[in-house]
Amino acid sequence: MRRVASAPLASPTAHAPVVPRREASIDAFRGLVMVLMLAEVMQLWTLHDAYPTSRFWALVAYNTTHVPWQGCSLHDLIQPAFSFLVGVSLPFSIAARLARGGSLRRMLGHVVWRSVVLIFLGIFLRSLHASHTYWTFEDTLTQIGLGYTFLFLLALASLRIQAAVFAALLVGFWAAFVLYPLPSPGFDYASVGVPADWPHLYTGFLAHFNKNSNLSWAFDLWFLNLFPRDAPFLFNEGGWSTLSFIPTLATMMLGVWSGQWLRTARPTGEKLKGLIVGGLALALAGLLLQWLHICPIVKRIWTSSYTLYSGGLVVLMLAALYAVIEWRGWKRWSFPLLVVGANSIAIYVMSWTLEEFVASAIERHLGQAPFLLLGAPFEPVLRGLAVLLVFWAILFWMYRRRIFLKI
Repeated sequence: MRRVASAPLASPTAHAPVVPRREASIDAFRGLVMVLMLAEVMQLWTLHDAYPTSRFWALVAYNTTHVPWQGCSLHDLIQPAFSFLVGVSLPFSIAARLARGGSLRRMLGHVVWRSVVLIFLGIFLRSLHASHTYWTFEDTLTQIGLGYTFLFLLALASLRIQAAVFAALLVGFWAAFVLYPLPSPGFDYASVGVPADWPHLYTGFLAHFNKNSNLSWAFDLWFLNLFPRDAPFLFNEGGWSTLSFIPTLATMMLGVWSGQWLRTARPTGEKLKGLIVGGLALALAGLLLQWLHICPIVKRIWTSSYTLYSGGLVVLMLAALYAVIEWRGWKRWSFPLLVVGANSIAIYVMSWTLEEFVASAIERHLGQAPFLLLGAPFEPVLRGLAVLLVFWAILFWMYRRRIFLKI
């Protein structure tokens, strides 16, 4: 944890290198992503059960949960947005460290260390309620950690090399799935946690991307059983997989390109247009691959089409915040998001370690009555909102004292 001095920065001189300024919209976007993640505690999807005929609550439920397989909700954009923002921040971080006299060699050492910490922090958090170390690698932090060192090296490469690697990641990942044998006609889906009549199973060519019968599942069937376990790994109930870190690296590369674009000296309006055009092109490319039945948009195995589609939507989300905060200059409203975005690692860890403690403390001191003001269906929503407010108050306290948790 670092405590940043509150004294004002001195004006740049010939002896004090200019540290690149990072756009406020980036931190606001990071804050928005973390708020969307934390909003799970409000259980907004339960209101659709209470009001099954309401189209509004049906829409809310869809966008506050993961889709069963094909498709993409707002909730499905949280992880790619977080990964994308890691890439966006990297060009600013490299430039800032170089401006302070840092060397690429020392930076590489820090990057490797950060990768290791992210991997094991993700495993640690996933193991909190287990009786032993739960070796799993689909956690957001672990997925980022697996690709972060490669991302740093790619950020130093030429645009031609970056583009070639990006294409190789997506085409190669897709080809690997296609080359892996299709499940046999009599494949026992029930043995891998998928009902035989599950409505989301594909037939024909797209069956290469079926849940728990694909390349990623086969890899984890081998890889995860190399680690000590209470019982042999047979399948992931949600279909999540370790190999998703490969296309996640491509998502982070989209972030690097966006960060490099924002660091240019181009006018704000031109930068905004570039983000919009890029976002639309990516999203359309992902949709086209699905429409042509080449590759479905599936987050749980992070298909190549999902990488493009979600990447495009995430770029457009950044463009929207960039337009409001940087282009139009409306910044004051974003302060609550900046408080969260400035301590994203802290709030991520808090969500795993303190959520139950805070919830029980609130109930102990306030009782149940305040959460029934809008009726029983809204009780979990108001209770979760109270938890969010407590978390924000903690982050605000840290922000005022310039305490930021960094890795």
